[in-house]
Order: sequence, then C-alpha cells, then structure tokens
Amino acid sequence: MNQFNLPKPPQTFSALEKKCEEIGFTMPSDSEVGALLRTLVASKPSGNILELGTGIGLSLSWMADGLDQNSQLTSVDNDPKLINIVNEFFGEDSRINIICGDGAEWIQKHQSEKFDLIFSDAWPGKYSELDEVLAMVKTGGFYIIDDMKPHPNWPEGHAEKAANLMQKLESLPNFVITQMDWSTGVVVATKTKV
Repeated sequence: MNQFNLPKPPQTFSALEKKCEEIGFTMPSDSEVGALLRTLVASKPSGNILELGTGIGLSLSWMADGLDQNSQLTSVDNDPKLINIVNEFFGEDSRINIICGDGAEWIQKHQSEKFDLIFSDAWPGKYSELDEVLAMVKTGGFYIIDDMKPHPNWPEGHAEKAANLMQKLESLPNFVITQMDWSTGVVVATKTKV
C-alpha cells in the first residue's frame, strides 16, 4: 500500500498557525482541505476567486499559494480583529483583496460578479444566500464547502441544516456534485451551464 505524504504547507500557513496559538483561535482550517483548494485554484489561470469566511487566513494561505500572477482573490469576513491579522500577512499582495464586512450584504451587493472558484466557509453562501452565490459561479467553475461531516461541536439542529443543504445541492440541474467523506467532509461542485 502506498503511503501518502502530507501536503507541504505554504510558509504563511505555519506563521498563521503560530498566530492561532498566540491569540487562542480555536477554529483552524484543515490542511488537507487547504491543499485541495490550492490545487483547484491553480487550475484556474487568470482566475477570479472568492472566499467567504476568511477567519485567520489559514485557507487563504493555501489558495494564495495556488494563484498565478494574473489572478485575483477576494476574501470576506466580518471579524475586524481577524481581518487585521490577515492584512498583516496578505495586505501587500496586490492579487488579494481582503474585505471586512457582513458576508450576506457583500453577496447582495456583488451579484453581477462571476467567479472561477468560490470557497464558502461561512454561513452566508452556504446556509444563507446559497442561490445568489451559486449564480456567481462561472460555467466550468467550482463551488466548494467543507465541515459537512457531523462534528461534536455542532449545535442542536445543525445536522438537519447540513442534510437539507446537501439535498438542495444534489437537486441542482446545472452542477455536478462530488461529496467526499474525507477530511472535515468536503463537497466540490462544478457548474455545467448557466
């Protein structure tokens, strides 16, 4: 049986992990998901990428590592403390636009924009504003979510919300969906037509 090596993280990922320990941030991103995101972002040269739910920037570090010089990545989060930290690491990168604001409001204001890949790691774009975000995915583009495996810290009723979300995604006529019982539970959807 072959032994798979853990993906080598970007330099910023390791620095951000240290920052997590320093400030007691307890919602870290999974490295396997990060490596997948880096690979998928790299498949979109000159891509327009969107992350909903920046957090402390761990997933962003993987995606930034997959960006080519002609790509743009927008990341949105509503926590100013975390956004300040993220700006320390990515604020000088002209390919990356960090937005501090309400995700649902941002989605509503940017409905006309189209993206090659959307990673939705927040409530908006996943459990709310789903139709709006799916409409923002270009044909051939990816919509990705994680944290779909049941977890002990899920609040009461969340399992039902996750099941309803999966039912909705599986019913979409213009997306091909793959559910992966891997890492935190990942769904990759590719848009096949408008």
